[in-house]
Parts: sequence; C-alpha cells; structure tokens
Amino acid sequence: MSHWYWLILGLLLLLGAFHRRWRVLLLLGGGAALLTGLVRFAVPGLPGWAPGALFALLFAVGLALVLMRHRGKGRAAAAAVARRKVDPLVGSEGVTLEALAPGRLGRVELAGESWNARLTTSRPLPAGARVRVERVEGLTVFVSPLR
Repeated sequence: MSHWYWLILGLLLLLGAFHRRWRVLLLLGGGAALLTGLVRFAVPGLPGWAPGALFALLFAVGLALVLMRHRGKGRAAAAAVARRKVDPLVGSEGVTLEALAPGRLGRVELAGESWNARLTTSRPLPAGARVRVERVEGLTVFVSPLR
C-alpha cells in the first residue's frame, strides 16, 4: 500500500474523533496511521507487512501510555466526589434515632438521612438526643452531644 493510503486513513480517523464516544481510540488510530504514512513516504522500500506492523505497534504504545496516565484517576475522582458529599456533614447537627452507647454502633439522622454513628464521648445518649458531627470515616459519622 502506498503512503497515501495511510495518510488518508489517518485523516479520516482524526476526523472521526469528533464522535465523542470513541475520541481517544480514533485519535490514537489517526496519529498512528499518519506516522505510518510518513514513514512509508520517507522509506519507500519497506516490505509489505512493515506498515501494518508499525501501525499496530504505534497504536499499542499510544494506548498503553493513555491507560498508564489515567490508571488511578477513576479511583481518585470517586474519592473526591465522596469527600465533597460528606465533608459538609462535619459540624452539622442531627438527632439520635436510637440510644447510643460509647464504643457501639448506633444510628443518627442527618439532613434527612440515616447514618451509622459512634460517640466520641464516654457518656451514653438516649434516642432523640441532639448531636453534632465531629468527623466522618467511610459510612460512619462520629458524633458528640450538643451542650
């Protein structure tokens, strides 16, 4: 195949990158095809299998680089969303739904939602007592009685 085939394929793939869902793959494929076309133009005596192998290699290397770059971003983004949702709870006030004893898990209502709760003090609280959130760890809030 001539270098024109690879250059035209690269341009078509890059144009296809406007389709949002497959953008990264089309950009990688387009870039790999354009580079393959340029190599084919610069080195006209390549064997027939070389451009296809070069394209596959360039695409695989590009995909590996993209995946390595984005490896931890999904987990980090999920953790950031979780922090934004629970950080405003610190300092908020709620009501115990059941009696809370030190060192034991209980339930409190905060902003209309029921949460697992643990006391930060050594004094037990009856159901209906008003509490303030001191910190949040996972799905458990640590509360102290309001004075």
